[in-house]
Amino acid sequence: MIADPLILSVVLIVVMFFFLLSSVWIGVALTLTGIVGMLLYEHNLPPVISVMQKTGDLLATSVYDSLNSWSLAALPMFILMGEILYRSSISTRILEGLRPWLVHVPGRLLHVNVAACSLFAAVSGSSAATTATVGKITLEELKERGYSKSLAIGSLAGSGTLGFLIPPSLIMIIYGVLSNVSIGKLFIAGILPGLLLASVYAVYIVIMSVVNPSVMPSVKPRFTFAQHVHSIKELVPIFMLIGLILGSIYGGFATPTEAAALGVVGAIALAVYFKSFSLSVFKEALLNAIKTTMMISFIIAGAGFLSQVVGFLGIARAISEFIAELGLSPYMLILVIGLMYIVLGTILDGISIVVMTLPIVLPIVMMAGFDPLWFGIFLVLMVELSQITPPVGFSLFVIQSISGESISYILKATFPFFMLTILVVFLVTFFPEIVTYLPDRMF
Repeated sequence: MIADPLILSVVLIVVMFFFLLSSVWIGVALTLTGIVGMLLYEHNLPPVISVMQKTGDLLATSVYDSLNSWSLAALPMFILMGEILYRSSISTRILEGLRPWLVHVPGRLLHVNVAACSLFAAVSGSSAATTATVGKITLEELKERGYSKSLAIGSLAGSGTLGFLIPPSLIMIIYGVLSNVSIGKLFIAGILPGLLLASVYAVYIVIMSVVNPSVMPSVKPRFTFAQHVHSIKELVPIFMLIGLILGSIYGGFATPTEAAALGVVGAIALAVYFKSFSLSVFKEALLNAIKTTMMISFIIAGAGFLSQVVGFLGIARAISEFIAELGLSPYMLILVIGLMYIVLGTILDGISIVVMTLPIVLPIVMMAGFDPLWFGIFLVLMVELSQITPPVGFSLFVIQSISGESISYILKATFPFFMLTILVVFLVTFFPEIVTYLPDRMF
């Protein structure tokens, strides 16, 4: 049996990836890895029955502790809200409301992906829902109007990931629950980085439009004053929903969970207002919300058990001590962790990355002197990168299903926005005030 926690950690990583690559459900893979760790540890060998009893007790306790959180109740609410918005005409309204204003900016409607994804992200909390909803409307529209297909796909892939960064965010909720960091603070901390990332994408589109005017049609559309006024009427309900959710949290009137419930009511009200709500739409949204919530909860439960095993066997402490002995500077440590997340992004989805690595990585990062609130936003940015990292970047497959283009073409179109996201990661790392400025002044 294995006594050294460092060697045991390597073995467990190999075991975990064996289960993952064998197409076992992620929640099951995490749970089985924890059980193997308990069985392999030398001190647990005699007797086996005692080991299994202790493992069962630890599993029951960890699953209960992982899911017994009032903050986690916000998760199904935000998922349901996003599902209702996804199945209503709200995304079309966002596009129609933005069009008259974007024609005045270099790149014109190429900015619609960035702007629409930013707005939809502020009411959905899901990267997949943001990418799919906006992409179904914009890609075909931009293609028919003569805009660059490559730039349209790339901007959608990059901007679609804003669903994780611009609050409310499902990843932030999960991180907050697992790390005991205030979800309200995380939401506030994500505002400036989210706006920064969207602005960087917009600046890149402007530069590409100036350097190569052929990326947009030569004829500039004209809109009347009445059309500008009408576009505002299309956008006002969306801003009202954003204000209802974020304003109730930032104003101290509601917890994130209560704000999520308000968001569901607001989404239903908007769908009714736009005459796109029906019993069948609500039923389909409810069923998909339940499926998604159960999937995420299963992963969280498995990760909770594995984290308990990691702590019980002393693996987290041993890894922390090992890294401390390497003498890495704090920034070099973050660089190594960032590279690790990029590699993990090639084989795992964002939620799995967070719940699998956090029990080990967070203590190391805090020991190096980093603020767990800042690290939460850093981690969300790395998860965004995983969404557009081959071969399992989920956003890539969403866009492929919408556009019909090959993965190689989508990867080529997405690469500039991948690099721009890395640029923002560096800015947030060297200027942490981008993350902490708003929370420090509102709490």
